[in-house]
Amino acid sequence: MGVQQPPSHVLIGQMFQKDYQWLCGSVSRTLGCHHSAQDIASETFLRVLSLPDPTAIREPRALLTTIARRLVYEGWRRQDLERAYLESLAHSPAPVHPSPEERALVIEALLALDRLLDGLSAKAKAAFLYHQLDGLTYSQIGERLQVSTSRVQQYMADAFKRCYQVMAQP
Repeated sequence: MGVQQPPSHVLIGQMFQKDYQWLCGSVSRTLGCHHSAQDIASETFLRVLSLPDPTAIREPRALLTTIARRLVYEGWRRQDLERAYLESLAHSPAPVHPSPEERALVIEALLALDRLLDGLSAKAKAAFLYHQLDGLTYSQIGERLQVSTSRVQQYMADAFKRCYQVMAQP
């Protein structure tokens, strides 16, 4: 006698059988790579499995499309951060050659910082990073961003408030 599956797993299994190939095709058209599309589609279904109540899904393809699109954007964002990090290494005065493990840790930290600052304007993010990473003063940041020092103070207050909100979440 087999193990009884929860209704949500049965539903997601049916959704997977019905929509996996469709989702792979849709993502493949966006990415131009069938293998990456399969990875995104698989991760999409994993995210669906982690939803609190998958039985409440009314429009499966709309949900799958939204999750997959977010995963694609996260991938592009990761590539952009990785590219910027590697460019900064290439332009550093002393040759720096971190190990692959160190490189992965730095990229993960950059992604975490990016998620932490998500929702802030580009200038507020830049102000926070200039101050925290480069040690620039508010007036130096203002010159770079072409804004007043008081505006930089507002950006920093917004960034610190965002950090506090994220850290205060359970």
